[in-house]
Amino acid sequence: MSHLPVLLIVWAAVAACFLALLAYRGQLTRYEEDQLFLTDNHSNEQDEQTEIIRKVNKIKPIVNIFGYAAALMTIGIVGIFTYDAWQHLR
Repeated sequence: MSHLPVLLIVWAAVAACFLALLAYRGQLTRYEEDQLFLTDNHSNEQDEQTEIIRKVNKIKPIVNIFGYAAALMTIGIVGIFTYDAWQHLR
């Protein structure tokens, strides 16, 4: 049971980074418009939307990595806690 507090601290750091990335992505997409630009003229709005999409696509793999890491760590911590509780009940 001595390694469980360390795992909880690492899990909290990973989960905090994951939540911060989700908040950042939410801030980015807050001003995203659902527009379809039919002309070939590059307007300022089209450039802004393209920049937003580029930024969101850039952080997408990082969000996925932190999300999967937090999920796997959660499953691991619950498994370790359950195993330890089972050993104490025997």
